[in-house]
Amino acid sequence: MSLRLEMLQVARLGPGMLGPAADLVASFVCSQQNPDGGFRDRSGRSDLYYTSFGVDALTALRLEVPANLAGYLLPHDPAQLDFVHAACLARLFSAIPGKVGQAAIDAALGRLESFRSPDGGYNQQPAAAAGSSYACFLAYGANADHGRQPPHPGGIADCLRSLYQPDGGWANDSSFPVSNVPATAAAVAISKNLRLPIPSTTSDFLLSAFHPPSGGFVPFPGGPLPDLLNTAVALHALDGLQTDFAVIKDSCLDFVDTLWTAEGGFHGHWDDDILDLEYTYYGLLALGHLAL
Repeated sequence: MSLRLEMLQVARLGPGMLGPAADLVASFVCSQQNPDGGFRDRSGRSDLYYTSFGVDALTALRLEVPANLAGYLLPHDPAQLDFVHAACLARLFSAIPGKVGQAAIDAALGRLESFRSPDGGYNQQPAAAAGSSYACFLAYGANADHGRQPPHPGGIADCLRSLYQPDGGWANDSSFPVSNVPATAAAVAISKNLRLPIPSTTSDFLLSAFHPPSGGFVPFPGGPLPDLLNTAVALHALDGLQTDFAVIKDSCLDFVDTLWTAEGGFHGHWDDDILDLEYTYYGLLALGHLAL
């Protein structure tokens, strides 16, 4: 199963936690689509990154993918895209089966290979000396959405091994070798799919990033401000590791509830005054894990 589908299976449980308010979330998500078929970034422009979250939010809400999505996606030339947007394009192609040719899929996935680093991983920056956990996650996920593994998956494994830290977490890249929650969650997801060993201390690291006063997760232990992204991916990784987090569920639910608004979207954190699709999807993912 692809990384995206693993997350969507859980995110589909999120609307059940919202009850009738799920209709408000659906209205918000639909309102974020522009006439060209793309979904809005924080400035209101259509963007592949935000479109990927819009489509996943619709799927989690069990709504149909808009018919005009293909018209937005197909004109994009992967060769002109940066790594993140090329990965999003490849992943979005899997949402419109039958409307995109194999050549277009190959071009999008091939673009990712131009960001391969000498250590066997991927990096968002071209010609980088070493890979990053986030880029490896995106590349692996984009290929998996089309039933493939990236070429030379052993290189990804080598990259992740180099980013593992003694505290049980993973750093995002070698330039700042400090464990953080998103990089660790990405490494856990890839390691499970590649059947790589995951140290028992990884669960302890993730739980150490829980922030009891707020009920959410911070990016790293001792971090000052919890947010919805870190909370959602930490819960997803803990669930993947089969770690019991029942004792913090009520606190997490209260935290997520503070970030939802009657407009239907979620804020990313308490200092965030903008609603967007990325955090709305992470809200659904977090609620899905809290429903289990």
